[in-house]
Amino acid sequence: MRAVVVLPTYQEAANITAILRRIRATGRAEVVVVDDASPDGTADLAEAAAAELGGVQVLRRPGRAGYGPAWRAGLAWAMAQGYEAVVGMDADGSHDPGKLPALLAGLEQGLDLVVGSRYVPGGSIPDWSRHRRLLSRWGNRYACAALRLPLSDATSGYRAYRAAALAGIEADRVRADGYGFLVEMAYRLHRAGRRLGEVPIVFVDRAADASKMSPAIVVEALALVTAWAARDRLVAWRRGLARRAG
Repeated sequence: MRAVVVLPTYQEAANITAILRRIRATGRAEVVVVDDASPDGTADLAEAAAAELGGVQVLRRPGRAGYGPAWRAGLAWAMAQGYEAVVGMDADGSHDPGKLPALLAGLEQGLDLVVGSRYVPGGSIPDWSRHRRLLSRWGNRYACAALRLPLSDATSGYRAYRAAALAGIEADRVRADGYGFLVEMAYRLHRAGRRLGEVPIVFVDRAADASKMSPAIVVEALALVTAWAARDRLVAWRRGLARRAG
């Protein structure tokens, strides 16, 4: 499949060149870097790497808008270019490009979304504290149970989508950010009857600099999951009443 990795970036000068080299070395995907006007020169470094490696495009955005808007911009570009598979990956080295073949193989076998999961056999998060692992694990259990998702890791940002499936769910209209964006994408695909699956990954902490994930993004995700689940159950209840009345 003709595949592209969408790589949202902000302040990733310490990581961008290395991750682009690793992705291109797999021979499985091209890359579009979506940079939110990083003041550390991330976009300039990405363009220098593009000249060296080939198969890399850089989209410069006027300011920092967040993960969701950056990913939507990259997705719109990828769809316009006719890619068959679109891969989400972090630019900080926490996702191993060596797992790209496994993710894309799932699409080639008929799945519409293949998630790189930390919570299936073979997956792990070796650098996290026990408290952080439990928080993430139980947050995912809540989201997947509430939304009836056939996944164990709905918040993993390392994932591959079939482009045709994304066109069918109006992915450009997803408005959540951070974890919420990732959960909503899986939720929309599942509601549309698309096939979801997982492959194990080992998630490592950022190769350089500090995490950009904030408590506000986590709260947003939990609030959205609760609202979606409540809406789905209300709709199901009303339909049940209508059937009994009829």
